[in-house]
Amino acid sequence: MTTRPTPAAAKLLVDCLIEQGCERIFTVPGESFLQVLDALGQQDTIDLVTCRQEGGVAMMACADGAMTQRPGVAFVTRGPGATNASIGVHVAMQDSQPMILFVGDVDSEMRDREGFQEVDFAAFFGPIAKWAARIDSADRIPEYVARAYATAISGRPGPVVLALPEDMLSRETSATPRPRVERPAQAPCPDAMQAVMALIADAASPIAIVGGAGWNAKAREYFQLFAERLGIPVATAFRRQDAISPSSSVYAGNLGYGPNPKLVNRVKGADLVLAVGARLGEATTDGYTVPPLVAEDRKLIHVHPDPNELNSVYPADLAICAEMDEFAESAALWDDGDAIDFDAGADAHAEWNAWATAQPTDYLLDMGQCVQFMRDTLPTDTIICNGAGNFAGWWHRYWRYEGFPSQLAPTCGAMGYGVPAAVAAALRYPQRTVVAVAGDGDFLMNGQELATAVQHDANLIVIVVDNSAYGTIRMHQEREFPGEERISGTRLANPDFAALASAYGGWSATAATTQEFKDALGAAKGRTGLRLIHCKIEIEQLAASGATVSGLRSR
Repeated sequence: MTTRPTPAAAKLLVDCLIEQGCERIFTVPGESFLQVLDALGQQDTIDLVTCRQEGGVAMMACADGAMTQRPGVAFVTRGPGATNASIGVHVAMQDSQPMILFVGDVDSEMRDREGFQEVDFAAFFGPIAKWAARIDSADRIPEYVARAYATAISGRPGPVVLALPEDMLSRETSATPRPRVERPAQAPCPDAMQAVMALIADAASPIAIVGGAGWNAKAREYFQLFAERLGIPVATAFRRQDAISPSSSVYAGNLGYGPNPKLVNRVKGADLVLAVGARLGEATTDGYTVPPLVAEDRKLIHVHPDPNELNSVYPADLAICAEMDEFAESAALWDDGDAIDFDAGADAHAEWNAWATAQPTDYLLDMGQCVQFMRDTLPTDTIICNGAGNFAGWWHRYWRYEGFPSQLAPTCGAMGYGVPAAVAAALRYPQRTVVAVAGDGDFLMNGQELATAVQHDANLIVIVVDNSAYGTIRMHQEREFPGEERISGTRLANPDFAALASAYGGWSATAATTQEFKDALGAAKGRTGLRLIHCKIEIEQLAASGATVSGLRSR
């Protein structure tokens, strides 16, 4: 049998990815990019992670990009593969995370005939990606790959989708990779910083809202120094709770769904809002009311690396287009001799501490106490990964996101993110503890990726919060149409999640009481590999905010 060499175009594509610093690719293999799979098999620089569904592939790539600030890379096949992966592209876009999705496409000669699994990918992904294109020329692979990286990491980070015609990947080419591209570093000008300090000096009750848009460890460190020096309360945007250390003397808590009412009042009453990195989207601002969209007695300083975000929704009194870390460093090192000192930061931090301390309840399995026990048991730099659902509120409220990065959670509210993100995190940070938290409905969106975790020797703990319902929808249902006879479409008949984890080859336990959870977590901590705790809670315990079925029905 004659051995066929790897096609030059496919090898070039892989070489371009190596040149850009790609270390890991997530995939469900497809016949449309067999040439790339062959090229990947001939090198040992890039780790290839074989997954079980393209939604999980894209979620993993998105999470990897969130952790590294370089694009997470995914390969999927055309048609069903690409459409399955579209959820991860949407998450990356709304979460402002760098990602590149490569899609094996139909042969060029079959195009525009609605061939087998054919989709117009530029049209399909265009509205939910920063850039979607098709590489028709093998000689231009280096150009497209370099541009994809530049687009994904620049300004507001986001996803890029590149379609790869099957025949193009088999062509000859003498092209060579382009050099590695880096995110542009744009610092604020001194005049802008002078204006920032002047507005802060004139304020009586300022507050900062931070996180997003390429926020990194440097931005976290310097902004925290700046805020602590001035005593400004710092709130984090929705699911950006690791943007500042929760132990900081000015950390005021998180905005989004179920925030501290005292923090909400503090933001609404602020006469100056300093938004750094945050888009001030619908979730962070509770429908553009926290802070109010327009207020005569409030000033807004909005700092963001993408000019298209500035003044797009919230009108800014001072708009600064700059990198988050560059702005934070400039702010921390700024010294014009005028001392600015607020005591609101310490007050807001005390309010958050009280709000974020769980009080015992009468529930057999008290989720607030469970999270508090996790805080006392697991390392402070544990990475918490979650998808969407009311279950996440217990961690948002009671967990301390002390490490960086330590929160992987979709700001767009996509279900099924937690398990794939935890797999990506466990592979990226094998020395750290990684925990996926999921509701019963949320878990079964991408629970099949437990097989990926086991196959790739990932160490992670999975906590499934099972109330046999789509709990968030049930909460809204009870609010709008209360009554047992009005329940429609939200009840769930679930498998034995502990048995399911065992079937995948992991360790598992079931907890129906708080003590059983504590015992299970202690046992899980002493093990490695896949560990799953199946938590069975009452539907009455709807949310960390204290919402209950009976309470909603009695309003």
